[in-house]
Amino acid sequence: MSKIKTKKTKSQVQEIRQAWFFLAPAIIVVSIFFVLAILFAVYLSFNDVNLYSGTYSFKGVDNYLRIFQDKKALIALKNTATFAFIVVPLQTLFALIIAYILSSKGIKGKKMFRMVYFLPTLTSSSALTIIFMFIFNVYGPVNGFFMNLGLYNEPINFLQEPAYALKVIMVMNIWSTVPYYMTIYLASLVDLPATLYEAASVDGATAIDKLRYITIPYLRPITTYVLLTGIIGTFQLFDQAYIFSNGSGGPNNSTLTISLMIYQYAFGQMNTMGYAAALAIVLAIIIFIASRLAEKLNGGR
Repeated sequence: MSKIKTKKTKSQVQEIRQAWFFLAPAIIVVSIFFVLAILFAVYLSFNDVNLYSGTYSFKGVDNYLRIFQDKKALIALKNTATFAFIVVPLQTLFALIIAYILSSKGIKGKKMFRMVYFLPTLTSSSALTIIFMFIFNVYGPVNGFFMNLGLYNEPINFLQEPAYALKVIMVMNIWSTVPYYMTIYLASLVDLPATLYEAASVDGATAIDKLRYITIPYLRPITTYVLLTGIIGTFQLFDQAYIFSNGSGGPNNSTLTISLMIYQYAFGQMNTMGYAAALAIVLAIIIFIASRLAEKLNGGR
């Protein structure tokens, strides 16, 4: 049967025009600062760009091939992947466990704990980085604490030792992001029917059983969101690494990330905007693939 075309009434046409009128500012902003920006970045990635002279010379896929030959880029990719694959699971696990505990009945001081524990999320990332640099300084509280326990006699320079520098940033990132994701889990647990827990208690289920068989399956869509935002955030790590290393990615490239490397090549003294754009495109592809894998592993919901 052929579809019957119905003519829109005058009021419907007017509503459609009003909708486009209200959407126009958002469409213009997204088109200029998102769509055109991406297309321009893709164009830059195929060119050798000189910002000083404003010249562009087509290089084909040379910028992309250079990434796999650049040892520094491979180190940055390894650091970024290591950071993401350690921080994302831990921050998700800690946030889920703390939210589950705070949602339980009979625990006193929950509101005060939520308020105090959420404060790091409200603090700027730069301020938190400086605080952690003081805490893990040679003469900072961490060294003092462990030396008083007799674990070692000489202080460890956590900020300048390649074996520790990235791990300090991991600890800081986990500590500062867990409260945010904990709040998201708590908001979802409010809608979880209490009758499920009551029925499980009648059947003799322990707190761990309730967490495993009721809470975790119920929160699976929220966990997908937490994983996706966590992966995107960790792969885009820039400010903490920049402040820790003063923009160098040191010591010995141990805190060098892809985002920091993109900044160095784009706005540093090397004047290689085309190569930086190619790195940015590759980073976007990696984030997309990692996000899709995380979504599939969590059930695709």
